[in-house]
Amino acid sequence: MNSPKITFIGAGSTIFVKNILGDVFHKPALKSAHVALMDIDEIRLEESHLVVSKLMNSAGATGTISCHLDQKEALQDADFVVIAFQIGGYEPCTVTDFEVCKRHGLEQTIADTLGPGGIMRSLRTIPHLWSVCEDMKQVCPDATMLNYVNPMAMNTWAMYEKYPEIKQVGLCHSVQGTAEELARDLDLDYVDLRYTCAGINHMAYYLSLEKKDEQGNYVDIYPDLLDAFERGEAPKPGLHHDGRCTNLVRYEMFKKLGYFVTESSEHFAEYTPYFIKPNRPDLIERYKVPIDEYPKRCVEQIAAWKQDLEDYKQADQITVKESQEYASTIMNSIWTGTPSVIYGNVKNEGLIDNLPQGCCVEVACLVDANGIQPTKAGRLPSHLAALMQTNVNVQTLLTEAILTENRERIYHAAMLDPHTAAVLGIDEIYALVDDLIEAHQGWLPEWVYQ
Repeated sequence: MNSPKITFIGAGSTIFVKNILGDVFHKPALKSAHVALMDIDEIRLEESHLVVSKLMNSAGATGTISCHLDQKEALQDADFVVIAFQIGGYEPCTVTDFEVCKRHGLEQTIADTLGPGGIMRSLRTIPHLWSVCEDMKQVCPDATMLNYVNPMAMNTWAMYEKYPEIKQVGLCHSVQGTAEELARDLDLDYVDLRYTCAGINHMAYYLSLEKKDEQGNYVDIYPDLLDAFERGEAPKPGLHHDGRCTNLVRYEMFKKLGYFVTESSEHFAEYTPYFIKPNRPDLIERYKVPIDEYPKRCVEQIAAWKQDLEDYKQADQITVKESQEYASTIMNSIWTGTPSVIYGNVKNEGLIDNLPQGCCVEVACLVDANGIQPTKAGRLPSHLAALMQTNVNVQTLLTEAILTENRERIYHAAMLDPHTAAVLGIDEIYALVDDLIEAHQGWLPEWVYQ
């Protein structure tokens, strides 16, 4: 069997590349892969090359590495294309998203999925994703794209509408990552869990969540989770971000809805109208909602990377523990034919009955030599689908805006955002969008300014 070619677009995201390739090199069939690294930042590209070279040697991989500043060149004859870039970066664009919204009285936590921050990020990002699709059509039409770029639903939706011939899936770690967190909250081993999950990205729910008992039978652990929450034993203190993110929002929603959502509390707080309100510091305190969390993480990650880079330069070997990310599993299954199941973001073509057909949904997918094959989830509990629909509304309008080059739909998307509408009036929302568009001069498509 020939060796696959794996192309990373946005390879300057060195830690992400390191983690994905750490998984790849755990797969015997992928150890001889050619890795093509592409980024527009030559310095970051060189840093990634250094790290990947040492990682490859440490793992006993026998493949090769090439570095590219030209996207089409990097994509030539690729079998797998991994996308991991952030258009506009932390500075200036993420700072702009937060500062402009704050001036208008709208506070955010992450701002990468929904709301004005997610809308602007999508407008910045989708044209660049389309350029990848266009190049793939020409130089690697049979490749499979693994997209990790947020806002996941809007980005994935815009790509499959404009480039339906491109084989792609949107990937996130929230399904398997949250399952690990819940296992930890109950002092269980993650490998003993079994679950089914469906919904939309960052708002999928575990429709069943079970553990294997001593007799080898699977039993529902939702009652145990609720009991642990009521006794104050769950959620356990966070392991990341200096304990700022506590998971209280998700447990409160679990108590009210009866199902646990996949994405973190700091994300979920800004997808709904319940937790971040003007003149309600009591809600922020009660649920420990980390306002401005994403900019804080960016600053911390930038500082940490400087130290990590020095450590990598000095290290003879770089090893990575195998993670729960799906990328290497997908590559291995497609390349070898060994079947696996992952959760991916795909077009809703009869997959979830009570969400709009054509919208982007997150469901279980069978992966083998035939590629990524989404499975039908059926009809979701009506209250969960109704909550998801409030987010799908925003995704629908923003995707329509960029596909039809309709500036007015950008405002409509912001108007329908649950958090924004709970805080600002209609005229205030229009003024906010005006200021965001003006502040993003040079980062948004030209039609936005015509």
